[in-house]
Amino acid sequence: MEQYVIKGGIPLRGEVEIGGAKNAALAILSASIMTDETVTIENLPDVRDINVLLEAIAGIGAVVQRIDKSTVKINGSTIGDLSVDYEYIKKIRASYYLLGALLGKYKKAIVPLPGGCNIGSRPIDQHIKGFKALGADVDIKNGAIVAKAENLRGNHIYLDVVSVGATINIILASAMAPGRTILENAAKEPHVVDVANFLNSMGANIKGAGTDVIRIKGVEKLHKTEYSIIPDQIEAGTFMFAAAATGGDVLVKSVIPKHLEATSSKLEEIGCIVEEFDDAVRVCAPGKLHHTNVKTLPYPGYPTDMQPQIAVTLAISEGSSIVTESIFENRFKYADEIRRMGANIKVEGNSAIINGVGKLTGARVSAPDLRAGAALVIAGLSAEGITIVDDIVYIQRGYERFEEKLKSLGAEIEKVSSEKEIQKFRLRVG
Repeated sequence: MEQYVIKGGIPLRGEVEIGGAKNAALAILSASIMTDETVTIENLPDVRDINVLLEAIAGIGAVVQRIDKSTVKINGSTIGDLSVDYEYIKKIRASYYLLGALLGKYKKAIVPLPGGCNIGSRPIDQHIKGFKALGADVDIKNGAIVAKAENLRGNHIYLDVVSVGATINIILASAMAPGRTILENAAKEPHVVDVANFLNSMGANIKGAGTDVIRIKGVEKLHKTEYSIIPDQIEAGTFMFAAAATGGDVLVKSVIPKHLEATSSKLEEIGCIVEEFDDAVRVCAPGKLHHTNVKTLPYPGYPTDMQPQIAVTLAISEGSSIVTESIFENRFKYADEIRRMGANIKVEGNSAIINGVGKLTGARVSAPDLRAGAALVIAGLSAEGITIVDDIVYIQRGYERFEEKLKSLGAEIEKVSSEKEIQKFRLRVG
């Protein structure tokens, strides 16, 4: 089992390049099978979730050609199986986008109920509601969602709760459904916009993505395209908080600063200097960090995927902070782990009360999920002494070359797989 071993206390300095957005890429890869022509997708992040989904797409018969680590060509004309294997689904939740894509193209899909990180209940009732409104019959049989339709037709759909997954899945299912679909209370996240832009580049007619009302006019068929995925705002935000927590100075490159506004404003509130450029953001932490309160909200609010990263940073900031989680109810599982490092954090319901301590100290901790795992790495980078992070398979689901990028900023971090390698690291760093 691989681990990260970290010697903390070194301010991160330098420049780091951000890869493509994992959450956008997962939906766009699923959408790519909706044409019988070859689609080229660039700026793919080379992470486990993407590689698993590509295997799932190949598994149903599509031709998947990896050009390089960030470019893939996909041709969906050879798909012969409309049932996705459970082995893929149990590893990544977002493989449920194959439901909307297969239903939209073939009027039938069988996809097992999804897996992924255990960060709380994430029901798919809004997806099912949308599919039914478009004319599909949807059942859950033998642990799988079975959706089929004689014909799909556009309809007026109102989501009871804002859901990124349901918004994207309904866009996919309705892109080739005759008539007009109006989707209200839609999610506005950048990756929703990216999926709509991708489909439009294939000949779809989707308007309003990025607002809470999306209008889709069904087209007969989609065609080939070449498309580059947007930068990953969560990867960018993670490096921004790593700079803050270590008292560093980092230029985060290849980003869209507009997507980072909620993160940037919180960093400024706690005492960082944030400079925005056309496609880069610089974060500098020149002195002591201050307390603040933060509540996660759908975009353009503060992202739930950035909640653990701000919490570990506030754990070493002056004063008392409150972090409120309004999206997922099980997102504070890292609290026990950072308490082992000396943090003063108390979870009450959907809020964490954090009283800042002067510093954290190294300890052996375990990553409970993807974003909390990245946050524990940030905690280790800021802590005094040696930190070992177990279960880094979660982190590798969503961060490309994470330890290499941190090393390029001066971090003392190694990926290891044995106690002997941990001892070698300890001897090397003194």
